[in-house]
Amino acid sequence: MRTTDLTTPTNLTTDTEQAISHQQATLDLSIDLMRRDSVTPHDKGAQDVLVERLSPLGFNCEFMYFGDKDAVGVNAQVKNLWARRGTSDPVICFAGHTDVVPTGHVDNWQYPPFEPTVKDGFLWGRGAADMKTAIAAFTVAAECFVTNHPNHNGSIAMLITSDEEGPSINGTVKVIEALEARNEKITYCLVGEPSSTDTLGDIIKNGRRGSLGGLLTVTGKQGHVAYPHLAVNPIHALLPALTELAAAQWDNGNAFFPATSMQISNITGGTGATNVIPETVAVVFNFRFSTETTEEELRAKTHAIFDKYFKDIDASYKIDWKLSGNPFLTAAGKLVDACKVAVKQITGIDTTLSTSGGTSDGRFIAPTGAQVVELGVRNATIHQVDEKVEIDDIGKLAQIYERMLEELLL
Repeated sequence: MRTTDLTTPTNLTTDTEQAISHQQATLDLSIDLMRRDSVTPHDKGAQDVLVERLSPLGFNCEFMYFGDKDAVGVNAQVKNLWARRGTSDPVICFAGHTDVVPTGHVDNWQYPPFEPTVKDGFLWGRGAADMKTAIAAFTVAAECFVTNHPNHNGSIAMLITSDEEGPSINGTVKVIEALEARNEKITYCLVGEPSSTDTLGDIIKNGRRGSLGGLLTVTGKQGHVAYPHLAVNPIHALLPALTELAAAQWDNGNAFFPATSMQISNITGGTGATNVIPETVAVVFNFRFSTETTEEELRAKTHAIFDKYFKDIDASYKIDWKLSGNPFLTAAGKLVDACKVAVKQITGIDTTLSTSGGTSDGRFIAPTGAQVVELGVRNATIHQVDEKVEIDDIGKLAQIYERMLEELLL
């Protein structure tokens, strides 16, 4: 670790002493986790660090590996941790990921991305905001809560994956499948994704839009631009349908979700020559959809648009669909209430519920019937060069998580 500007004044009140204790403990563990260059889907021992902290508290820690081994038999599987203390309901689960996105060119960083640096009131490094500090805060909160309430009601669990920033096929979704197969249910799930915008706790994600992607391929007949009657231009065939697709209104949203949005992200076609009509053109598009519509409805409406324009022409189309996740919503209940109370008591602000942003692993957990929310540090620098987080916030986050445990398990 590099230079630190933390100081501990004398004659502290109990609350202030507790706040500084949480801050230092969370900072120390965050630094330990961030030193590990766990670029997705690798864990690099970060989950082992958590087991060393959780096992003495009475957590039963179980590693779950999913995916294929490589050609020489070396274990290349995704590593996941399921840790649980207690056997009764309710089960409050902290969910997160130890994998991080690639750094990009390290010379562009003010401080080396895997040498966590404390400077100017911030902790700098890859994973500072997304989301190793939240995992550290989970752990510190659990340590403090269990120490103070060893005979608490219910169970505390942690679901930690190393496959969230990648394809997300051998991580949380597989752990949930394994838990469901043995009828092990999560009652409340707190995902530690960086939800805050302007200040810690100002935003709680109580749901997320669904994500449905499509790869559209239109096929015509290649030919010379000077002899269009001998060819079928797939780009020309595509344009009327694509125009209607882009202008369509899919729903009006509701009190929790904005209207469903369709965005085109890529169009690829042509041979590179200026005098050749291409044979194919490909379009990548994505729906971010609300609970007012379904995957099946979006597919059906899209096909209806293209069928209308392609029924009487020689060009053809196909769409390869990929559902990344359905929308989910925890509109009200004990978990949302506990979040509001904890944020208010620790930060003094009234939080706002939101379903904005992309998807998270909450999409795999909500269908089991669990109440799911996301609450973490500010997201201003996630995935960026010089990712950082306010040091004051990580200690407060641990306090918020501990306060939520008190609300739900005492």
